[in-house]
Amino acid sequence: MLLTRVRLLIATFWVGTLWAVGFVVAPTLFSTLSDRALAGTIAGSLFNIVAWLSLFCAAALLALLFQAGRGAQAQPAKVNYYLIAGMVACTLIGYFALQPHMAELRLVLHSVADSNTAAMADARKQFGILHAVSTGFYIVQSLLGAALILKLR
Repeated sequence: MLLTRVRLLIATFWVGTLWAVGFVVAPTLFSTLSDRALAGTIAGSLFNIVAWLSLFCAAALLALLFQAGRGAQAQPAKVNYYLIAGMVACTLIGYFALQPHMAELRLVLHSVADSNTAAMADARKQFGILHAVSTGFYIVQSLLGAALILKLR
C-alpha cells in the first residue's frame, strides 16, 4: 500500500511539473516579458530542469515497479512500463535530441545583424519546425503522464 502511494506521488509530481512548466509558466513568460530572448532563456532553463526531473522520476518509478513485481504484491500492469518508456522517449527526443539543434538556431538568429537575409529566414523556419515537433513530443508526454496517473491509482 505504501509503495503504491509513493509511486502515485512520484508520478503526480512528475506530470504536475510537466503541466505547470509547459502549459502555465512558459506561456506566461512569453506573454508578460517584453524581451522574447529573455523569456526563451528562462523557459529553456526550466525545460532543462523538467527534462532531468523526468529521467529521475522515471528511474524511481521503474525501480518501484520492479520492486513491486518481485514482491508478494500483485504484478504491476505492463502498460505502466510502456507509459513510462513512452514518456522517457518523449524526453529524450523532444529535449535531448531536438533542443541542441534549436539552441544552435537560436544563436544564429541572435547573431545575424540583418534580419531580412535568406539565411535568417531559413533559420527561423527550421527553428519553427523543430519547436513544433518538440512541442508535439511534450504534449504526447503530458497525455501519457495523465494516463500513467490514472493507471497507477
